[in-house]
Amino acid sequence: MTISLSTIAETKIRAQIQKNGKGFGVRLGVKTVGCSGLAYTLDYVDGVKEGDKLFASGTVNIVVDAATLPMVDGSHIDFVKEGLSDVLKITNPNVDSECGCGESFNLKKSNAVA
Repeated sequence: MTISLSTIAETKIRAQIQKNGKGFGVRLGVKTVGCSGLAYTLDYVDGVKEGDKLFASGTVNIVVDAATLPMVDGSHIDFVKEGLSDVLKITNPNVDSECGCGESFNLKKSNAVA
């Protein structure tokens, strides 16, 4: 089981945690939304909860809850330049398809939410 960050994603997330003045890392999750069904969430957290899986990527901790882990296992988080903005890009080997706007996705059948 792995979750990884690019060097630039690690740098940007670490900077935001430091700007915040506190924080343990980030929580990667998914929520039901959009035209395809699921969308990623990324929230700053101050610690782990029972049942969470902790991944360290350089100097950043990534927390994923047990229910979400099968949906995001193997994902790579990056920040890429799109137009005038840096945007979060998650490359997830469990994704079967994405909506046209790229904001939501479907999982492969073996990783689908019950």
